Amino acid sequence: MPYTDLLPLLGLEKQDQELLDRVFIHRSYVNEHRDEDLRSNERLEFLGDAVLELISTEYLFRNFDSKDEGELTNWRSALVKGTTLAQVASDLNLGKYLKLSKGEEKSGGRDKDYLLANTVEALIGYVYLTGGYTKAQLFIHKFILVRLQDILENKLHIDSKSFFQEMAQDKLGITPHYNVLDESGPDHQKNFIMGVYLGDELVGEGKGQSKQSAEQNAARDALVKKGWIGSL
Repeated sequence: MPYTDLLPLLGLEKQDQELLDRVFIHRSYVNEHRDEDLRSNERLEFLGDAVLELISTEYLFRNFDSKDEGELTNWRSALVKGTTLAQVASDLNLGKYLKLSKGEEKSGGRDKDYLLANTVEALIGYVYLTGGYTKAQLFIHKFILVRLQDILENKLHIDSKSFFQEMAQDKLGITPHYNVLDESGPDHQKNFIMGVYLGDELVGEGKGQSKQSAEQNAARDALVKKGWIGSL
């Protein structure tokens, strides 16, 4: 598939077609096409993850001199976490380029947050190898670091579950608890819907590919509904 829409966004003077193709090759596709001598995007993802963390750290260090290490760490975590990167992938429409196994395709792999986030990291690895540090820096600034203001305004850098518990105990004297509302999918690809309760009242719901992530999303939903943080 030609990368007509994507190439102008990378900011590169040259391209490496074979390496760019590898950005979008999921391990499941390699396993289904063993006779084609393909390599998955996992090594590029490994590299891109490190490049993203370094450039994000440098940006925060240079631009927020008054902030301490703990606060900057929370900000960086919010910038590089899977949900943020999945949003970047969605904005860049990366899902359409993915090469997946038939089973992964059938299970909705093109829309899975963790696959999309991994693809963004692989793409960063590609930009770094093809264009060097400066091009990777420009790409990360343009599509990821620009999201910091929204993250801070909407308190996306906080631990929603811990913050909701603190607020509920402080304002209402109640400790929240969580229950599974629904779960679906095979054991290796579970999807959960968790509910967070104050007493017997269901005050928030959240989806996730683990109970922990679904609980975080449920807590955030409750924080928004209670008006304790701004809505997205």
